[in-house]
Parts: sequence; structure tokens; C-alpha cells
Amino acid sequence: MRQAGFEIEPFFMDGEQGAVFCIYLHPSGAAPKGGILYLHPFAEEMHKSRRMAAVQARRFAAEGYAVLLVDLTGCGDSAGDFGDAKWDVWLNDARRAHAWLTAKTAGPMVLWGLRTGASLAVELASALPGVKSLLLWQPVVNGEQFLNQFLRIKLASEMLSAGQAQSGTKQLRAQLEAGESIEVGGYMLGASMARDLARLKLAYTPPACHVEWLEIGAGDSDTLSPASQRIVDVWRAKGASVHTRTLAGESFWITQEIAECPNLVDATSAVLSAQP
Repeated sequence: MRQAGFEIEPFFMDGEQGAVFCIYLHPSGAAPKGGILYLHPFAEEMHKSRRMAAVQARRFAAEGYAVLLVDLTGCGDSAGDFGDAKWDVWLNDARRAHAWLTAKTAGPMVLWGLRTGASLAVELASALPGVKSLLLWQPVVNGEQFLNQFLRIKLASEMLSAGQAQSGTKQLRAQLEAGESIEVGGYMLGASMARDLARLKLAYTPPACHVEWLEIGAGDSDTLSPASQRIVDVWRAKGASVHTRTLAGESFWITQEIAECPNLVDATSAVLSAQP
């Protein structure tokens, strides 16, 4: 599919548990300035943010970058069931996607992630060759807190349907730790993924590359939420290059209706083009 100045090519990549759906955007008739690999967020957050990911990816492609968007195993149009998804498999999906994009693009590579996808990108940054920078949108800094918030979706659903919750987060966590799977908001959460999420924390060891960290808040600022700022402060104290910004806008990954945040798109393109 040809757009103004760039092309869009959907395809399937071989994964360790079946086909992985990808969308490749690249400039028409010119070598890309570099490659950008996008890693999506968790469960319904992925679907709520598809529009924003597409808008930003098109913007990047129009500005001369090659962009690869990947549906991780068990998500979207890729093979497998969400309930069988594993963090290690997602890491391997990202490694394969990075290798594929690196083979297509001679320029510098950027890992771009949203929410848990940003956390995945941080984990991978030091392990993958040639990563120039990280582009992080609202990273999940504490997986245990994120898991509890996700489980509260089930409790809220029980409150709406039965007038009261039939369980609590402690009981749900106990079921998961016993090896059971739990349906949450239409998604089957497996015990293995729950364990992986609960262990997820952004390390205080900083990535070796430059980091652009952007969040959504009530207004524009150079500081982040307190939990995020603590990690950034430690990274900077250890010599990491980290640029941060909070932008006014809607939390599009959790809004009831599909939403966009033009401020985030403009700011993201600006910080990437400003890098040497």
C-alpha cells in the first residue's frame, strides 16, 4: 500500500510458536534514515492504542524512517492464544523483529515501546546490537502494581454484574500462583504471564543508549510522575543520557473511546529529529 512518500507492507514473520503479524512502513524510493521497532502494550491497552501507534508510525515513515510494528505472540493477528502468552516468548519475538529490521535498514536503530512494551524495550536495549536510543511512552515501572490494577478490572466487572465483587486481588493472585488461569476483561491471563508481570520492574541499572521518556499528564512539564522520576534520577546519577517530558493529553491506552494525543505525536517526532 503506497501513501504520500512512504509504503505500508503487512506480512507474517516466523516466530517460535507460529506466525507473527507485522506491518512494515518505509519511505518510497529512498534509503531510510534509520529503523524504529514498536512494541505494543498489554491486553486491551494494545487495542486502545492501535490508532495512536499507526498515526505515529505514519509520521515517522513520512519523515524518512523505516518502522516495524509487531503483534506479539498471542496478540492481535499473530498465532497463539493470549492466555498462553509468555514474557520470554515476547522477548524472542522482539529479537526476531529487530534482526529483521536491522537487515533491512543500514541506519541507527530505535526501540519504541508503550506501557509494558516500553518495559520490554528497556529489558532488551542492552542485549540487542546497534540500538541507538530508546523511545519510551508511559513505561510500566512496577509490574506487581500493574498486575493488581489489571485484576481490578475483573473485580469491577463483578461489581457491575452481581452488585458486589466475588473475590479480591489477593484471592485472584492466589489462584494465579496455584497455576490457574483467570479471565479478565475478555482476556485469559495465564499463571506464567502473571508471574512474569509481578516480577517486572525497571532496573536501576540504566540502559547503555540514550533514552527519550515521555508521559501524559495534566500539563506540560520536564518532570515525570514520582515513580518514573525516581528511576530516571538514578539512571542520570549513574551517567545515563535521559531526556524526559510530560505532555498534556488523554491517556489514550485506557480511554473508553479511541483517542489521540497530537501533542505526543509532535513531541515524539521532534525529539527523534533532534538526535544527532
